[in-house]
Amino acid sequence: MKKLFIDFHVIQTVPPSCVNRDDTGSPKTAQYGGVQRARVSSQCWKKAMRQMFKDYFDESTLGVRTKKIVDMVAEAILSLDETKDEDDAKKLASMIIEKAGVGLKGNDKTQEMEAKALFFMSKKQAECLASLALENDSPTPKEAKAAINAGYGVDIALFGRMVADDPSLNTDACAQVAHSISTHKVDNEFDFYTAVDDCSNEDHAGAGMMGTIEFNSATLYRYATVAVHELFRQIEDLEVVGKTIQEFTRAFILSMPTGKQNTFANQTLPDSVLVCMRTDQPINLVGAFETPIKSGGEGFVNGSCSMLREYAQSAYMSFAEQPVNTFIVGKYLLDLGKPVNMQELLSSLKEETMALLNLTAQ
Repeated sequence: MKKLFIDFHVIQTVPPSCVNRDDTGSPKTAQYGGVQRARVSSQCWKKAMRQMFKDYFDESTLGVRTKKIVDMVAEAILSLDETKDEDDAKKLASMIIEKAGVGLKGNDKTQEMEAKALFFMSKKQAECLASLALENDSPTPKEAKAAINAGYGVDIALFGRMVADDPSLNTDACAQVAHSISTHKVDNEFDFYTAVDDCSNEDHAGAGMMGTIEFNSATLYRYATVAVHELFRQIEDLEVVGKTIQEFTRAFILSMPTGKQNTFANQTLPDSVLVCMRTDQPINLVGAFETPIKSGGEGFVNGSCSMLREYAQSAYMSFAEQPVNTFIVGKYLLDLGKPVNMQELLSSLKEETMALLNLTAQ
């Protein structure tokens, strides 16, 4: 099968906010082009995307990242065989999970068995393990590994799974999400706040509490790519792949991490979206902002979109092939591709993806 990549480029302005914090509570930053940029980590935005998936995918098609995989498999065992009690189900679950190569340990507080590290497993995989445990008293490790690798959740296929104990349980990620960075220089600021005790005496003038919250505001460049051919290889269902691309698109463009949302209400939409379908290689266009954008009192969106347009045209002319399809959402970047609204983008990408996969599979 020929390669097919879908690249997503988003320019999005976020007002005063603390979307993604480091270990000191400060908004994450990065040095790029010799200046400090605002940064939102890829894992932060992927978590927001996975949360949005729950609204658009059936629960059975999604994975769960947890240490409590024994409970997941035991629950599946009890649903398949009502004669089993909870203790027997957990013993069976522990047995089949360890046969599959996942290390378990006892939780010091609950005394329950759980995975040594967070494990990404779909409901379907838990059911496959449960069925094998009930049907076979002494399954081989090979059979257990086949069960735990069957029925990938769409998010496991997209974002991958890494198992240090047994690399044979690893799943290659079909999607990559870049750390979002500001297109311009950013300095963090501090909000000093005080809180009044509502039940204090009337003559009490002091604050009941005080502190500071660090924040910044930025126009971000966000990038992600999906290797659609690899997604199809793992899922093997054309309709499911089309649906997965559709919902990945929706979640990447419209999701927002929840850090300090109650404090800043930073629920913004993108200013412009560029989506490219490519058959050569994925291309991150962040180089457009290696020289930081200057505001000049007119904001950063216009300048950011202008530099993105110029850089993309230069890249296509000098180094890479033109995309086979390009879609634009928003009033900027219109000369780079076909203007569509969000609903048209979702339906067009699904249809074009399925059509190109059909074509490349022949």
